[in-house]
Amino acid sequence: MLTRRTLLGAISAIALLSAGGAASAQENYDIALISKGFQHQFWQAVKAGADQAAADLGVTVTFEGPESETQVDRQMDMLAAALSRGPDAIGFAALDSQAATPLLQQAKDAGIPVIAFDSGVDSDIPLTTATTDNVAAAALAADVMAELIGGEGKVAVVAHDQTSRTGIDRVDGFVNRIKEAYPNIEVVTVQYGGGDQLQSTEITKSILLANPDLKGIFGANEGSAIGVANGKTELGSNVVVIGFDSGAAQKGMITSGVMAGAITQNPVGIGYQTVQAAVSALKGEALPPVIDTGFYYYDASNMNDPEIAAVLYD
Repeated sequence: MLTRRTLLGAISAIALLSAGGAASAQENYDIALISKGFQHQFWQAVKAGADQAAADLGVTVTFEGPESETQVDRQMDMLAAALSRGPDAIGFAALDSQAATPLLQQAKDAGIPVIAFDSGVDSDIPLTTATTDNVAAAALAADVMAELIGGEGKVAVVAHDQTSRTGIDRVDGFVNRIKEAYPNIEVVTVQYGGGDQLQSTEITKSILLANPDLKGIFGANEGSAIGVANGKTELGSNVVVIGFDSGAAQKGMITSGVMAGAITQNPVGIGYQTVQAAVSALKGEALPPVIDTGFYYYDASNMNDPEIAAVLYD
């Protein structure tokens, strides 16, 4: 069976939901969450976790994000609008790790605690970041890829962006692991499709046509991975595809064998812990610099295992 790993401190969505009532808010705090997007099932799962935490903790949560994960300016507008209403706390998942710094400074100056989630920022303003260890998760994807292609050959990466921490860390985690541990594997190209399925499909077809001897492609988020699998299918390729995230489309592709497997995060847990951290901050409680929400590798052999099924989403 292929390797599966969770980080120390990782918890399943089920464990989160059962533990959620342990803390209770003293007042109906208003917490504004600004995500990286809204089109992927991943973000719907994050929202579900945030909504559950709001119900458990007796607070009000709003959740919004731009239509596309390329719309940095739109995300900044949403963050500015949230600030203008003066919420008690803000949760922010950055599309660009630097662009939001002036707005986050405004929040800090106004005494509004900021909790980063999923994708952090290059700033010490957020009190904590609820996130996957994306470097380690992508390194696990590299290990699985190396196993599946026999430890040698050419591979490629299709990622979502070069500006968010998730985009940067997943590419670095995969590429650096290959370089460090697998001298007979070459990463021939890293290309970016904005997390858009159609764009990632076209990128994948170009990569495959330019590299007919390619053995594997890593798709670094939900939209990228689905695009890679679609590109493979359209060209009739037998390249090994490792994805990232979950959702009905990827689960179906893994079941059918188009995709070998994927890394799943704990999106419900990310949403839940972001709200929980915001409440803790508002109550003056100390927070760790990072809240590690964990990850797993899953494939057709373990998708129905209770521990894995708890963090997959449709």
